[in-house]
Amino acid sequence: MTTESTKQRIERGLVSRLREALDGRPRREMLKAALRDTLTAERIVAPSIELVELERFFDDRLFGLGPLAPLLRDERVSEVMVNGLRGVWVEREGRLERAAVQFASEDEIVLIIERLVAPLGRRIDLANPLVDARLADGSRVHAAIPPISLAGPILTIRRFTQRALGPEDLVRLDTCDAATMDVLVGAVRDRRSILVSGGTSCGKTTTLNALAFAIGESERIVTIEDAAELRLPQPNVVSLETRSPSVEGTGAIDVRTLLRAALRMRPDRIVIGEVRGGEALDMLQAMNTGHRGSLTTAHANGPYEALLRLETMALMAGVDLPLAAIREQIRRGIEIVIQQQRLPDGRRRITHVVEVVPDARDTYELRPIL
Repeated sequence: MTTESTKQRIERGLVSRLREALDGRPRREMLKAALRDTLTAERIVAPSIELVELERFFDDRLFGLGPLAPLLRDERVSEVMVNGLRGVWVEREGRLERAAVQFASEDEIVLIIERLVAPLGRRIDLANPLVDARLADGSRVHAAIPPISLAGPILTIRRFTQRALGPEDLVRLDTCDAATMDVLVGAVRDRRSILVSGGTSCGKTTTLNALAFAIGESERIVTIEDAAELRLPQPNVVSLETRSPSVEGTGAIDVRTLLRAALRMRPDRIVIGEVRGGEALDMLQAMNTGHRGSLTTAHANGPYEALLRLETMALMAGVDLPLAAIREQIRRGIEIVIQQQRLPDGRRRITHVVEVVPDARDTYELRPIL
């Protein structure tokens, strides 16, 4: 097995030869030739199997995501978290674990961040120490560097699953039982407006996507997300995605702006990946004025708390409405709240399905469906 010191020798020779090999050949072809020449010059003998491993190692190191690349090739890994030089953690099949990955310096982490965001027209530096981006495969990237981050360069990559899960998949994964899923699918088909609530990484978006499978193929669906993750099988789907401000701080397009645009697109259903602010009021008004059967998610610790959060977000819209009027909009707009939780063993589980009583007085009355 090639030692670290030998790899360093090979890398020095490779870098030198690659600088001279700018002849327009494909990158992998140039790397393979340069590696072969370097091994010959350094009198290093590598078996065929190890040669393939060396090609991949140096391709990752010189052009790719370095030590993170093997983690991202593991289909069981759903999230990669780099905490500066303090360590790397992954979420594998729902469980957090520390990865056997070490960076030589903070500059190496920053270089990987730049390789991720530069092709997307984004940059990270002292003037822009925070960046959010979506990769070509849909994976989400969030990065921060000092002075924003006190732990050094921070990088989080949230993987984009290759296949969207449907209702039967949630039953198979024990997110809920078949009886509960039958009720939820029936509610979607009956055009009941649904809010999926829960904590971070509890599977809200996955459940939202699975429920949206039940929307009829003849209906026109508009999806609105901060980072496009939803993938629906219906033929008439329009997907909208927010846009962050440019380097100059202009050109931002938020969920609220997209929601107002969506209402002009003749939608039968509106699916919002997550409500976080004043767009909650626009969503509630849409649900109360002919766009029943819409779906969305929100962060909350329970169904009742989710409705209270909607209150707060609606008040953030800056519209002078009394709280009683907002509560009435919520009671009439949101019909079902699904609470989801990530269990200690990593499984995502629907823990509550409740119905919002529309004629309740004062605050909210929730009625368990199952």
